[in-house]
Amino acid sequence: MPEQFLFAMEVILNGLMAGVLYALVALGFVLIFKASGIFNYAQGVMALFAALTLVGIMDGQIPFSHIINATFGTELHHFGWHVPALLAIILTAGVMVIFAWLVQRYIFRHLVNQEPIILFMATIGLAYFLEGVGDLMWGSDIKKLDVGLPQGINEWIDVTTFEAFGYGFFIDNLDISATIVAVFLVAALIIFSQYTKQGRALRAVADDHQAALSVGISLNFIWVLVWSIAGFVALVAGIMWGAKSGVQFSLSLIALKALPVLMLGGFTSIPGAIVGGLIIGVGEKLFEFLIGPMVGGATENWFAYVLALLFLVFRPQGLFGEKIIERV
Repeated sequence: MPEQFLFAMEVILNGLMAGVLYALVALGFVLIFKASGIFNYAQGVMALFAALTLVGIMDGQIPFSHIINATFGTELHHFGWHVPALLAIILTAGVMVIFAWLVQRYIFRHLVNQEPIILFMATIGLAYFLEGVGDLMWGSDIKKLDVGLPQGINEWIDVTTFEAFGYGFFIDNLDISATIVAVFLVAALIIFSQYTKQGRALRAVADDHQAALSVGISLNFIWVLVWSIAGFVALVAGIMWGAKSGVQFSLSLIALKALPVLMLGGFTSIPGAIVGGLIIGVGEKLFEFLIGPMVGGATENWFAYVLALLFLVFRPQGLFGEKIIERV
């Protein structure tokens, strides 16, 4: 086979792997929007906060230590222990559940029946508040996240190589790990929604809030549940992206990369988030490979948004989204 074609195949494989990381972030948006109709602008910051909290717990870092030191003239930084990665992930998941309860109890419970723009503005405020709290708790320096996954911020790149048709293929091991985790995560979400009582209640709320209320389903419980699940998804995304590029405050910008994924797949479809992520991942890699050299490169920064714009013009509900028909 021509070497150019084989190189294109390698580009497609790496695009699929990158698309999985985009899909992980988009899943959090879909879960909350589907269950409550809220577009959660804070999803990217939730991934950042979860990753910061995980690193802080693993390293035994004292929360707000730099504020305590500046106030009392002390030099406290760490408790003096190192928490195993698995236990730290469980504790961080618990923190995200507490966060979900606080968000529902003190913010969205008081905004029931408000206009969508009001709810959206509330998530913007929540995003900046959470980013500020994360900075105060754990500091703003770049942190290395090591939970046993291949690292992406070392001096060398951890890759898997294999040969096919006489050509050596290179795939980032972190992307392989992310793909495996994403497959299990999506399978778990599907099993949860289809075969558990809480999952069926969540789908009922997503279909019709009033009908769900009439059969005794607690909307408060469901919204805490869905924000908790979205928090766990944010934790997984934060781990993958944090291992890839380090835990830093630019990590919250991954939410912007998820927006084209949502526009392609649809805001209410879990399979759409996966398919949209794969399309964006492969599309931007192939476009950079085929067209990038002709226009000076750097097309990955804008390709996804141009593709999303085309979908907004010709199919605004996305590939898997529901077309809303209103009678007037």
